Amino acid sequence: MKEYKVVQPKLGIRNRTQKYEDLLNQYAREGWVVNNIFQSTGGIIFERNKNR
Repeated sequence: MKEYKVVQPKLGIRNRTQKYEDLLNQYAREGWVVNNIFQSTGGIIFERNKNR
């Protein structure tokens, strides 16, 4: 069974690319995998196995 998390990053103006990368890496360390990124809003859907 999968579980999902929807994140709307608040990145500010400075260093947006680095902050975005850091956010993705943080969730990856927790076992989350990017399922989808919404181009218009920058929102991210992560997924992972619930019973891991």
